[in-house]
Amino acid sequence: MSPEEYRLKAAWNQTRIPIVLRRGGKGERLRVRLPFADDNYQWLRDARRIKPEWIASEKYWELPKAWFNDFVDRSLEKYGCVYVVQPFREQEICARACMEAEGHECQCSCMGVNHGTGVSGSWFEVSDYFAIRSHSPKLACRLMVTKSYPK
Repeated sequence: MSPEEYRLKAAWNQTRIPIVLRRGGKGERLRVRLPFADDNYQWLRDARRIKPEWIASEKYWELPKAWFNDFVDRSLEKYGCVYVVQPFREQEICARACMEAEGHECQCSCMGVNHGTGVSGSWFEVSDYFAIRSHSPKLACRLMVTKSYPK
């Protein structure tokens, strides 16, 4: 196992910080792990019509992809931080579109370091990131934290 694979597995298996895996395939849902709480189902659902699905055998939740930005925002608000694992394009150069982005989806080679930094009032920053290759697709894992999160 490479050091990057080890770090990704360690981030996925830790239990203190929420983590979301945004996969790139059509129809693939978000995979989410949260610190244990009795109200995780209600917190994830947030009074929506669609229900989160608990995958007991793997100990994670599946959510619609459309919930990604909301999940990240709400995790930052509640926990102060969130790991985001998502596909990225190694050869795509970071551009103005990334720096002026408003959502949390970033697929360029900066792996989120410059994402949204051109937007005034941005309230999150990337404090840690790394990349991993799994066969042909690559995944980036970044720890997003609020500016008020303890260092």
